[in-house]
Amino acid sequence: MTPPDGAAPAPEKKSRAGRDLPAAIAVGATLGVSIILILLFAPMIWYGVVSVAFAIATWEVAKRLRSAGYDIALWPLLIGGQAIIWVSWPWGPTGVLVAFVATVLVSMVWKLLAQGINNAPVNYLRDLAVTVFVLAWLPLLASFGVHLVVQEDGAARVGTLMVVVVCSDVGGYAAGVLFGKHPMAPAISPKKSWEGLVGSLLIGTIGAVCCITFLIGSHWWIGLILGPVLVVCATLGDLVESQVKRDLGIKDMGTLLPGHGGIMDRLDSLLPSAFVVWAVLTALL
Repeated sequence: MTPPDGAAPAPEKKSRAGRDLPAAIAVGATLGVSIILILLFAPMIWYGVVSVAFAIATWEVAKRLRSAGYDIALWPLLIGGQAIIWVSWPWGPTGVLVAFVATVLVSMVWKLLAQGINNAPVNYLRDLAVTVFVLAWLPLLASFGVHLVVQEDGAARVGTLMVVVVCSDVGGYAAGVLFGKHPMAPAISPKKSWEGLVGSLLIGTIGAVCCITFLIGSHWWIGLILGPVLVVCATLGDLVESQVKRDLGIKDMGTLLPGHGGIMDRLDSLLPSAFVVWAVLTALL
């Protein structure tokens, strides 16, 4: 129905979780299908996908931080972040560690020279600390997720990461919307509830057991370990980004993905989860 003249248009209808649910589902399904096709037919393209995604995510975070007054070392972050991701292909965790430390050293010198050249007051310690935080938060954690694909049954391991995170997200969303009454961390993320966490644990663990059994073809009990640990870390990763956004006074890191926000807003729970999947599967398989 057309509103009468002078009346305000009806507000956009959103879900109880605060997002445009149809757009979020459409974007999520498109991304999911694309990842499945890559893992099935050209798994090594995963490196290119992750490198592009994290270049965009780093730019989003850097832009928000700079708007809030943090003068981070952007170019060392972008170039060093790519190095951290790509060196995991031939050299694994050792290469990642070397690239990470090298980027930290470059960032230290970069900020020092920037202060001397600009001859302006710079909060060196604060800005360098935030630079290192972003470097560890994004490309360092991402390197574990991308390195999964070169391991034995690599495509299945990456698939396990994606499926269990999605199961955790869906289980938490459904349980939170249907049963959520007790906020988990109202000062950080008011919509997260303990009931939602239970739903995430249940569906995420079921997903992990199924992936370990049918995708990887190993002992089902590994899923009982992987599922709960991954769900807890994914939830904490989401809360970390929520706290960062609260500190910056923003709702989303970006606007690239309708219904989700920016690329970084989709990667928050995947980042610690990538390390968990790499660590658990490397140790137990």
